[in-house]
Amino acid sequence: MIGITKQEIGGVPSLVVVDSQKESDALPLITYFHGFTSAKEHNLPLAFLLAEKGYRVVLPDSQHHGERGEHEVSPVKRQLAFFHIVMQNIKELELIKNHFQEAGLILDGRIGLAGTSMGGITTAAALTQYPWIKTAAVLMGSPKLTSFAKFLIASYREKLGDLPITEEEIEQLYDTLTRYDLSMQVERLNDRPLLFWHGDQDPTVPFDDSYSFYQQAKMIYNNVANIHFLREKNRGHKVSRYAIVETAKWFTSHL
Repeated sequence: MIGITKQEIGGVPSLVVVDSQKESDALPLITYFHGFTSAKEHNLPLAFLLAEKGYRVVLPDSQHHGERGEHEVSPVKRQLAFFHIVMQNIKELELIKNHFQEAGLILDGRIGLAGTSMGGITTAAALTQYPWIKTAAVLMGSPKLTSFAKFLIASYREKLGDLPITEEEIEQLYDTLTRYDLSMQVERLNDRPLLFWHGDQDPTVPFDDSYSFYQQAKMIYNNVANIHFLREKNRGHKVSRYAIVETAKWFTSHL
């Protein structure tokens, strides 16, 4: 039977999804980050499929989302905090890894990471920081962090007019994001298995961000089977069942 437990891991409200009979066993660990304005519970279908295959899956709530006070800040403030949330996710990912590692619950260092939209952006950015991530999947997320930030700021300006942050703060943000921008340090992938899924009619996260990056990155892979792109035609900014099933298959094959 697949069990779902609520846990605070490093102060982060999370769901842990695992076969109840294997709950105390060392297992491969996968952390899955949700998208903007979403919450941890929304990714239970994929977590269930992965748990059935013998993985321990952690679904954390991101800052300002889910149990972490999504109503404490205004929608505008949360939008402007987007990239700070991504960077906070990356810090908290290490806390999650350390928690299970110290408990002796990670099998042979097999650690995977995936996410949807903002979670996919988190996944790509985390690959620049943590070589211990063995396998990853980016679902409708951008690995071009800096250019996506410029796209998003332009979008905010169009919707909101004057922004409650200065030009200097915006430039500082761009400078900070270069440290996490996978497109600027593709070599950090180091041949690690990486899956992309993206709908080619996505109006929220540009399809070309992930597809053009994939074309660039596969050129440096020694084993091109370790990087794969799934393009879903006529699909917008919503994960399909096809994407969920294929992501589960990817981890089964590569972690």
